[in-house]
Amino acid sequence: MIRHSRIPATMTKRRLAVLLVAAAAVSTAMVLAGVALATPNSGILLNNVVARAGFADPVDLKFKVTTANGQEVIHVRNAQETVMQQVVIAPGGYTGWHTHPGPVLVLVKAGALTLYSSEDPTCVGRTYTAGQAFIDRGQGHVHIGRNEGSENLEIWSAYFDVPPGLPFRIDAPNPGNCAF
Repeated sequence: MIRHSRIPATMTKRRLAVLLVAAAAVSTAMVLAGVALATPNSGILLNNVVARAGFADPVDLKFKVTTANGQEVIHVRNAQETVMQQVVIAPGGYTGWHTHPGPVLVLVKAGALTLYSSEDPTCVGRTYTAGQAFIDRGQGHVHIGRNEGSENLEIWSAYFDVPPGLPFRIDAPNPGNCAF
């Protein structure tokens, strides 16, 4: 007959308690580190989520975008939720460095948005003016939007492939490639 050694129930509970406390400490440290590394926004006058919805049927999205580096294909299989947002930024205001879980369709309704990429070592911004639109690929692409004009900037954004119940904006630390 094979005998199995049994761990006393109190020992199992103690180990579980220690693991839970350790996990909570690590989670808290990660949250605090993320807050310390995040770059704040400034001059945001309106940050209004207009709507958020899940796709009723499976949706695959594919965007083919021409950039300074050539063509880029952004592909999202089985997109989850989509979010519509209106943002107004005062002159001199900015979004802070951030990314998104999926691609974002951005429409400039008023003013001008200058977008800077963490991947550009020269930190040359690209300006989009009222009536223009562009696709931000998201998916880890860290960037900052700035209102360098003299009037309020108003943008409308459609975020694609947002995990249900999770944020559509992910703060990021300053990558150090720009002087601001």
